[in-house]
Amino acid sequence: MIGSYLLDRLLNDNYFNTVKILVRHPQPKTDPKMEVKLVNYDDAESVKLALEGTDILFCCIGTTQKNVKGDKELYRKIDFDIPVKAARLGKEVGCSKMVIVSSVGANGRSNTFYLKLKGELEEALHHIGLDAMHIMQPSMLLGKRKENRVGEKIFQPLTKILSPLFIGSMRKYRAIEGKTVAVAMMNAAKKDDKGFFRYTYDGIKELAGRF
Repeated sequence: MIGSYLLDRLLNDNYFNTVKILVRHPQPKTDPKMEVKLVNYDDAESVKLALEGTDILFCCIGTTQKNVKGDKELYRKIDFDIPVKAARLGKEVGCSKMVIVSSVGANGRSNTFYLKLKGELEEALHHIGLDAMHIMQPSMLLGKRKENRVGEKIFQPLTKILSPLFIGSMRKYRAIEGKTVAVAMMNAAKKDDKGFFRYTYDGIKELAGRF
């Protein structure tokens, strides 16, 4: 969901001259400034060639237990291996900046598989040492997905009602629109600051401005 919103924003923002999308299956080119790169993430060279000339990496990849049928190794391959490999190879070809979606509560020492995985991902990305790493840590995402997630359809309306009740240290657990996260990612990429940055609800909203 965030990736779709982000791609649309990037294609319509003059700050970005070319937008490459790295895909595992053929997709049509829908915009003059779009380049579609078919890659095999098990083949580092194909990814590296696709990243040649790239300045900024965006990553919104993620799966669910349902999609991987409970296979935690496959889950890790998608949510951890792919972004880490992209970051490492990106650095090798001169990419200086990455903006990625993680999760609120990410912690490599968590007892929850998902939060532990996201925490380990953030730690691995930190060690790669790109000039700038911007990590979005949203809670429940609001918006329409291409896939049908019954649980989200049930909880999204309830979350919208309850979110204003999350105050103080709980504000970071407020639900947020996928569009807002996408705009925040794009704006983070335009920043010249070097370092490792994490953004929860308030930081994402601030980056996104009026969105």
